[in-house]
Amino acid sequence: MNITLRGAPLEESLHEFVELASSAGAEVVGTLTGSRHAPDPAHFIGSGKLQELDAAVETLGAEVVLFNHSLTPAQERNLERRLRCRVTDRTGVILDIFARRAHTYEGKLQVELAQCRHMATRLVRGWTHLERQKGGIGVRGGPGETQLEIDRRLVERRMRQIEERLERVRCQRRERRRARARADMPTVSLVGYTNAGKSTLFNALTGAGTYVADQLFATLDPTLRRLDLPGSGHAVLSDTVGFIRDLPHELVAAFRATLEEATQSDLLLVVIDAADPRREERAADVIEVLREIGADALPSLMVMNQIDRLEGVAPRIDRNDEGAPRRVWLSARTGQGIELLLQAVAERMRRGVGPVRLDVPPNAARLRARLHAMGVVTGERHAEDGGGWVVTVHMDPEYLRHLCTEAGLPRPMQPAATESAELLEA
Repeated sequence: MNITLRGAPLEESLHEFVELASSAGAEVVGTLTGSRHAPDPAHFIGSGKLQELDAAVETLGAEVVLFNHSLTPAQERNLERRLRCRVTDRTGVILDIFARRAHTYEGKLQVELAQCRHMATRLVRGWTHLERQKGGIGVRGGPGETQLEIDRRLVERRMRQIEERLERVRCQRRERRRARARADMPTVSLVGYTNAGKSTLFNALTGAGTYVADQLFATLDPTLRRLDLPGSGHAVLSDTVGFIRDLPHELVAAFRATLEEATQSDLLLVVIDAADPRREERAADVIEVLREIGADALPSLMVMNQIDRLEGVAPRIDRNDEGAPRRVWLSARTGQGIELLLQAVAERMRRGVGPVRLDVPPNAARLRARLHAMGVVTGERHAEDGGGWVVTVHMDPEYLRHLCTEAGLPRPMQPAATESAELLEA
C-alpha cells in the first residue's frame, strides 16, 4: 500500500515505490493513495483513510502493508495493532533490498549497521514480566533491568563492533587509494540514479561482467576495474551504489566507506537515463545526494545513457563555451558512443583545453613528475629565483585545480597564452 503526502509527485512516487516493493520480493496486490497537509501523530493517516486501508487489507488478504514514507516507531506499532499485519515504511523496504543484494563482507557489514540503527528506535516493551524482582525477606527488591534495556544495550554493542570493522575497511581503502596515487592512477567514479544503467556502462567500459538487471539497486557492492583512456594512459573506474530520491540517512551513514570512493574521485561520471521523462528531476536528486556526502564540488561529466530508446538521437559530445566536454550521449547497451565517452574523459582529466601556466615550487616536485607522466606538459623552465619550475600544461583547468589542491598549492594557475612561446619544449 502506498500513502503519499500532498505536494509529492503522486504518479512518479507511486511508480517508484511499486518498483521498490517488487525489488524487495513483494507481490503488490493493491495501492492506496491519500492527501494530507501533515501526518497524523498516531497512525500517519487519518481515521477515514485508516478504515479504508483496513477494509482493503481484509478484502485483498494482504500480509504486509508498505508505506512510502518514514514512520515513527509509535505509528508503526499502532498501525500493526489496527491492521493486524506487518507494517513497513520506506526505509525498511530499502533496507530489505540492500540485505538481499549485499554479497561481499563489506556490503554485509554496511547493511547490518543500517539495520541496527533502524532497529534501535523500534525496540518495544515486550518483556514486562521481567521488569521487577520480587521482594521478600533477605531479597533485594525494587526495579531490575528491563528486557528493553538489555536489547538496546545488545544492539548498541553490535553497532560498535560493526563500526570498528568498517573502520578497518576504510583504512584498507585509504591505503589502496594512496597506492594508486603513488602510481599516478586517477580514479573515475560512476554515480547516478538507481537503474540508470551504471553497471551496463561499467561493463561496456571495462568488460568486468558485473551483474546487470532491470531492477532498482541491482548491484550494491562496489567494484573497481582499470580503465584504458585513449592517448592518456590508465585510470581506475569505480561503480558505486545507486542513488534514489529521499535516500534514508541510515544508509548514507552506513555506506560511508563505499561512498568515500566517490568523494575521493578525480572525476565523477553522472549517469542519467536519457529516455526517462523525469531525467531532469533524477539529475537533481543525484546532485542532492552528492551534496549530502560532500562530493558536489568535484569535477563531473554528465552521461546521457540509453539513447537507443529515443528516436533521432545520435551519439555526440556537448561542450561548454570553453570547448571542454560537458555532456556525452550514448547507449551502454548497444555500445554506441562509448568511444566518445572515453575521449571526453581523457580530455577532462588529462588533455583538456589549456594552456595553463603553473608555478611549481620545489616542495611540489611530485606534482611536476605526475604532470610529466600524464603527458600534458608542453613547456617548462626554471623559475627566475632559481627555486622551482614554471610549467605550461594543456589540460582541464578544473581537474588541474583539483591536483594542485591535493599538492597544497592554493592558487598557482594563470592563463599561459602569452608565455607559452617563451618556455622550453618539454
